[in-house]
Amino acid sequence: MSHDNEVPSHVLTVRAPDHPGIVAHFAEAIAQCGGNIVELDQHSDTESADFGCRIEIAPGFDGPRLEAQLEALAAELEAQVDFRVLGAPADRIVVLCSKTLHCPSDLLARASIGQLSGDVVAVVSDQEHARSLAERYDVPYHYLPVGEDRDAQERALADTLEALDPTVVVLARYMRILPEWLTQRYAQRMINIHHSFLPAFIGANPYARAHDRGVKLIGATAHYVTGELDAGPIIAQGVAPVSHRDDVRDLVHLGADVERSVLNTALRLHLERRVMVFGQRTCIFN
Repeated sequence: MSHDNEVPSHVLTVRAPDHPGIVAHFAEAIAQCGGNIVELDQHSDTESADFGCRIEIAPGFDGPRLEAQLEALAAELEAQVDFRVLGAPADRIVVLCSKTLHCPSDLLARASIGQLSGDVVAVVSDQEHARSLAERYDVPYHYLPVGEDRDAQERALADTLEALDPTVVVLARYMRILPEWLTQRYAQRMINIHHSFLPAFIGANPYARAHDRGVKLIGATAHYVTGELDAGPIIAQGVAPVSHRDDVRDLVHLGADVERSVLNTALRLHLERRVMVFGQRTCIFN
């Protein structure tokens, strides 16, 4: 293994039942194909008896030969193997939002200057507030008002997402609870930012409840979305100090910066294939 300033070109992730020698199998296959490992991280989960690893490989290897060897190893080790170009703009990001726009505006700005390893292909909202924001960045906008028929809006959202075919869906302060049948379609591919340091202050108005409680730290949590409200596996969290002098409005303003940073971190980790879920917990290869 070498770290001599080589730029990695591909990333390999492996998930398999845990047993000795898994890393050696894949490292040997990479070496036989002329590949050089520039980053490797692994985790053996004692509770689930599962193994996971992430390997970055420098350019210059025999791609077709390595892909064939990885396919054979996946069958032999009963492993889930993902092998792809690192940082390619092939990932399709769909941003969902409502009235609060600091998170979607941050994501669109980062995408416009190449700070996201993926393309924001659409902004979807139950409000009209973000339309001008999406138009500013030349991103298609889909307005799906709720009205009196919530089920119809949820079906329209599902149809819209299916047509957009996203790699990842980002709930950037989308202030509606999604039905479990929809979240299951995007299991571990739908990320939510919650304006609280979970598991504290789950649900609505967390800053007001944090102020009432007199907390000295406020936070934000990015997590994968599941059928249970704000209870999915946590990807990233952040905090900021507050004092008795800060009112609810101050907490909202301070928290917005934390939310932007945490959501961007979580999305980057996801796009770089640095997140693996073991039960309700995540392993972060960072």
